[in-house]
Amino acid sequence: MTLMPLARAEREELRELLVTLSPEQWRAPSLCEGWSVQDVVAHLLGYEELGWGQLAQRFARGLLVVDRVNALRLRECSTRTPAELIELLDDHLTPTGLTAGMGGAIGLTDGMIHQQDIRRPLGLPRSIPADRLIPALRTALFAPTLLGVLRVRDVRLVATDIDWSFGRGPEVRGAGEAILMTVAGRRAAVGELSGPGQPQVARRVAA
Repeated sequence: MTLMPLARAEREELRELLVTLSPEQWRAPSLCEGWSVQDVVAHLLGYEELGWGQLAQRFARGLLVVDRVNALRLRECSTRTPAELIELLDDHLTPTGLTAGMGGAIGLTDGMIHQQDIRRPLGLPRSIPADRLIPALRTALFAPTLLGVLRVRDVRLVATDIDWSFGRGPEVRGAGEAILMTVAGRRAAVGELSGPGQPQVARRVAA
């Protein structure tokens, strides 16, 4: 099953957000430490133009460390203006290259997490459709670059707003979006969860 239409819908919604942002909001901090909103957008789109050979070169330069590879690519894209980034997004509303992997699951999940990285600090919440959120939760748990399942092992995650649960052990309850962001390692979301397993997950995310 392809998730590409859902990944495109996520990017279309991101575009609707970005065109409303003021210059101050583009410069505002995101949930990604040390990155502005503009940095997050540049990172999100930074791999769309790279072929597999170019991608391999970046990973070699970054010594296969994902954070280092991301930092290198962000420096390459850092001079792009908000208008140029929106234009790039227009050209890649359907993910290509790396983000097209796993039938679009990477583009959907990466796009959703990073859109929330932008929205949460700006105080711009949204309601994410369940048909997008559920596959993103699944991908975030097992994608090699996130391995979110390690943060939530030995607990049972229960979404209170959609029909989704995962795991065994003490329960951790909350909105599906807050669970997704916690699985992705975002500390800002952990406090929105409750249940006997929440302190255990909070310690892992903090570490």
